Amino acid sequence: MCGIVGVVAKQDVTPILIEGLRRLEYRGYDSAGVAVQADNAILERVRTVGKVDELARALEKAPISGDTGIAHTRWATHGVPSEKNAHPHLCHECVALVHNGIIENHVALRTSQEKAGYRFTSETDTEVIVHQIHHYLDQGQDLLQAVRSAVGDLEGAFALGVISKDEPGRLIAARRGSPLVVGVGDDETLIASDVAALVSRTREFVFLEDGDVADISLQGVKLYDAAGTCVERPVKTSKVTADATDKGEYAHYMLKEIFEQPRAIADTLEGRISGQRVLEEAFGAGAGRIFDDVRGVHIIACGTSYHAGMVGRYWLESIAGIPCSVEVASEFRYRHPVVRKNSLIVTLSQSGETADTLAGLREARQLGYGHALSICNVPESSLVRESDLVLMTHAGPEIGVASTKAFTTQLVAMLLLTIVLGRRHGMSETTEASLVNELRSVPTKVEHALTLNEQVKTLARERFADRHNALFLGRGAQFPVAMEGALKLKEISYIHAESYPAGELKHGPLALVDASMPVIAVAPNNELLEKLKSNLQEVRARGGELIVFADAQVGMISSSGVTVLPVSPTEDSIAPIIFSVPLQLLDYHAAVFRGTDIDQPRNLAKSVTVE
Repeated sequence: MCGIVGVVAKQDVTPILIEGLRRLEYRGYDSAGVAVQADNAILERVRTVGKVDELARALEKAPISGDTGIAHTRWATHGVPSEKNAHPHLCHECVALVHNGIIENHVALRTSQEKAGYRFTSETDTEVIVHQIHHYLDQGQDLLQAVRSAVGDLEGAFALGVISKDEPGRLIAARRGSPLVVGVGDDETLIASDVAALVSRTREFVFLEDGDVADISLQGVKLYDAAGTCVERPVKTSKVTADATDKGEYAHYMLKEIFEQPRAIADTLEGRISGQRVLEEAFGAGAGRIFDDVRGVHIIACGTSYHAGMVGRYWLESIAGIPCSVEVASEFRYRHPVVRKNSLIVTLSQSGETADTLAGLREARQLGYGHALSICNVPESSLVRESDLVLMTHAGPEIGVASTKAFTTQLVAMLLLTIVLGRRHGMSETTEASLVNELRSVPTKVEHALTLNEQVKTLARERFADRHNALFLGRGAQFPVAMEGALKLKEISYIHAESYPAGELKHGPLALVDASMPVIAVAPNNELLEKLKSNLQEVRARGGELIVFADAQVGMISSSGVTVLPVSPTEDSIAPIIFSVPLQLLDYHAAVFRGTDIDQPRNLAKSVTVE
């Protein structure tokens, strides 16, 4: 959720901190704040409610400067968005702290600290951490020792940046459960929640392991593991560039990322196909041996990634002939699932830091499931490091909170997995060759789907600007696509939207249909088409207004109450990928005409790193 930045440098760090916050704002934007150590060693702090721009304006009116500092952009968990709840938090003007995560034992710590005389000024769980650190400083420990002692008292997840007025030029960072990286620059060392915050300053990063504590100064970085042992972590060069996190010519990150999908999908496929075969080595060393033993697949994911997993289930069962189940990660570890022998655990996540998905993976490990495969977009993420096999989607940075290219590249990855497993369960070479050729065509077909942009824009202006409800329909593998379409509309336009398998209309949802509720359907050219047409007639018979994205070969035409947008003919196997794109465009333009904050919708954040 929240984003944190910290810097030790030979110059004023305030502009660096603000730039880092701007690049991290997709992680939360309820409030923002910065604390720096001034030349006189005093800790100066500025906090504001709202986005980073509000903080920047406050700093223009009342500038602060120093060579060591920390900053934070917040997604609220404990405590409403307010200045008093904004980070950084201070204790006795001596120590300042920023935090991403949740402290589960904060109530017990707060009670004991209040008895010890500490005064609380916020409603957050974070404030107990800064008081606990001060407690150990008061006992004579230095900042490093105090942080290490304090984190030993914490239950929950955290990434921390800590500075003290008594130790100028020193920054302590720690992580457990929440992501944190150290950036190594020229005459500066930085920390951040992810590399996107720092790519304009450096391309060299150290990825902290769970339990690590970093002691940072201009002299360098010393790392300690959870046991307190001094350790070394490799310095890795990030492939993310500063340009990749800019909007360029587009009005919103979301639109940019929608139009980046042909390239992103091509990158997902690159190096994974040779001739007419999918290379199983693309999934990691020893993948072939692991896949040989797989008799079932268990997918764990959240949100958009969950929808990708649901499409994957259709493919794995219908194409590969392998049993598959899909779990909402936040529910998985609480329902006591029965372990299926020789199951492959597949986790899907854009960030690789989604708390519920990580917890689901760890629970599966404890229950005795088989090997784990991560499909992810962020190298060195926790999910990647904890999995036996990894398939990176190579989608590039996705800044818009509403996921688009991450979704379609996950679908491509799931189809690659379907093929390598299908080959072990009776799939013929001819079928594999056909599927590979269809995969190769996806970037071009997505390009064609994007040509619907102007038509969809007009439709959104005429049919969605003043609507409050919508219903999305699909059948088979298109049902999860309908679910994704409804989710995107909810996320960015705040229109209430539901999704249903079209055959379920008569079992309840049909009661909602009237002329004021648009019904959006996806109609590929497959064996369920005629049944879908019958379902759509049920809508029209009740006066419902239909919007249908239909394969151009099915012969559906617009008529009174029915708007048909033709999608270029496509094979059924890849249709879920292609039909996702016009729904993304529809949802985007609906939000534009409603005037919402598309890239940073209310109450949401990009990376959900708390349970």
